[in-house]
Amino acid sequence: MDDSPLLTIHIDGAARGNPGPAAFAYVITREGAPAVEGKGALGSTTNNKAEYTALVKALERAVELGAKRLLIYSDSELLVKQMNGEYRVKNEELRALYARAKELCGRFDVVSFRHVGRGENARADRLCNEVLDSERGPQSFSGAPPGKQGPGPSRESALREEAVTCLRAAAGVWARGDAHDPPPEDVWDQLWSIIEDHGVLRKARPS
Repeated sequence: MDDSPLLTIHIDGAARGNPGPAAFAYVITREGAPAVEGKGALGSTTNNKAEYTALVKALERAVELGAKRLLIYSDSELLVKQMNGEYRVKNEELRALYARAKELCGRFDVVSFRHVGRGENARADRLCNEVLDSERGPQSFSGAPPGKQGPGPSRESALREEAVTCLRAAAGVWARGDAHDPPPEDVWDQLWSIIEDHGVLRKARPS
C-alpha cells in the first residue's frame, strides 16, 4: 500500500464576461504542513481556459513539492469529467492545456479528481476574486466598502451591464457551434459571481 503523503488540491478559474478578465487560483494542503496557495491574472480569456490554467499551475507546483498522490477538487464539472475521461475535449483552445495537464498527471502515482459545489471550494474561489477585484481597480460606485453599498441606480446599472455582457458572450459562442461549450452550468456560476461581487446576494449558495 502506498503510504506517501497525500496532497489535497482545490483549484478555481474565473472569467468575468467569459471571455473577459480572468484569473486562476489553487490551494494545496498536506498533513503537518501549512497550505500552499497560488493565484494570478490571465488577461482576457474564457472561464474554461482559466479553470484548466489553475489545474496546470497547481500540478506544476505539486511536482515541485515532490508529491506522489493527489486528490484534486474543482467546481467545474466539465473539467472533472474531461480529466476523468467521461467527456471528450472538443474545444481546440483547451486541448493544449488538457494535454499539459495529462502529461503532468503522469508524473504522479495517483491522481484523483472530484467535483464539488462552489461552497466547498470557497478559498480558491475567494483567491480568484481577489485577483479580479485588484485588476478591476476602483469602481464608480459610492465610497462605501464593497458589499456595504445600497442598490442605487448606478450600482444596478453596472450589475445589469456585466450580467448582460456575460450572457451575450455565451450566446454568441453557442450560436457559432457547440451548444454545450461553455456549459450552461459554467455560465450560471459566472452570473452568480457577478451578483455576489456587486453585494446583491450574500446568503450561502446551495451546492
